[in-house]
Amino acid sequence: MEHIKLNPKTSFKNIIADFPILQNNNLTYLDSAASAQKPYQVINCIKDIYSNSYANVHRGVYSLSQVATDQYEDSREVVKSFINAKKLSEIIFVRGATEAINLVAEIIGVASLNEGDEIILSRLEHHSNIVPWQIVCKKTGATIKVAEADDNGNVSLETIKELINKNTKIISITHISNAIGTVVPVKEICKEAKKQGILTLIDGCQAVPQMPVDVQDIGCDFYVFSGHKTYGPSGVGVLYGREELLSEAPPYQSGGDMIDKVSFAKTTYADLPSKYEAGTPNIVGVIGLGEALKWMNSIGMDQIYDHSQKLLDEGIKVLSGLEGLKIIGNPYNRGGVISFIYKDFHAHDVGTLLNTYNIAIRTGHHCAQPTMERYKLSTTARASIGIYNSIQDFEVLADGLLKVNKIFNKV
Repeated sequence: MEHIKLNPKTSFKNIIADFPILQNNNLTYLDSAASAQKPYQVINCIKDIYSNSYANVHRGVYSLSQVATDQYEDSREVVKSFINAKKLSEIIFVRGATEAINLVAEIIGVASLNEGDEIILSRLEHHSNIVPWQIVCKKTGATIKVAEADDNGNVSLETIKELINKNTKIISITHISNAIGTVVPVKEICKEAKKQGILTLIDGCQAVPQMPVDVQDIGCDFYVFSGHKTYGPSGVGVLYGREELLSEAPPYQSGGDMIDKVSFAKTTYADLPSKYEAGTPNIVGVIGLGEALKWMNSIGMDQIYDHSQKLLDEGIKVLSGLEGLKIIGNPYNRGGVISFIYKDFHAHDVGTLLNTYNIAIRTGHHCAQPTMERYKLSTTARASIGIYNSIQDFEVLADGLLKVNKIFNKV
């Protein structure tokens, strides 16, 4: 088997060395789809801010506040470049992708939809891209249409087109399924939506850590992702939104920093992006996210994608060699997620026993119960890939599963 080769500048050994939690503890970590581990660069950045340059941003004339503000806004520049947004004003910092979707659902969905309007979601959505739209529908009288996945886990453009009609106003869809790894053809979907005047939101939580993302090339109206899956801190995320849409939409939350002028008679609002960043932001989280994206850029997103895809193929081969193991879905294109069931063992039992061998995978419905329902499952075990993983991690996982099998056979 041909193993993955990174270029000399970013050898696998050097990348592993960036992650303190993976040093000398024999941890096999295959749960990056839930949350990625953090490199020294991000950890040291956060420590340095609290030690040397922390202050509130945008509000101080003293030097420390100016330094913190510069670092905070530098992260906005980094994000803009990372996803190729057109303008800085289109990058909004939020608490995570969940808040970003809720924000759009409120300022676009609740503010503009009416009874009879329709929203298209796919069968593969995370709950965070379902529940906010259900709330929108309850408030407005709009309805949700579901684009079904086929038996292999694909959601096609044709399936979306069959649902589009004169009442379709929004398509909100995942870029990569967190449950089974399907890469959805979002560029083609956005192109079709734009032809018909339909707004699009793409959930990029699984895509941004794994592949180059260009929001202008995709052609979406909104794109969201979280920091903690991109090797950055938790509690921070990004909403990209086209400037003309965000400028015309109402505020989401109100308070400090999002105002222009306040009187008891009237309040006027700040320009973008401040309009959607009410209150003191997660200053350290935003700066840490910027550092994480810089670190990813130092490796190269093409390099990261190549690593993920090759390791995905190798991992599937290793796991497919185990008798009684079934991988869920066989999509045309898969991101770095492998969901599986092992014989008739409950996924929670499998995950619990693997933990005794210091193997970390995710078990459950993965906040995607409609996806589980489609494949007549309640739970799966899920192994997901980060830049620090290697074929040896899947070999350790396979060996652990064989040990789990022996334990059950003794019971």
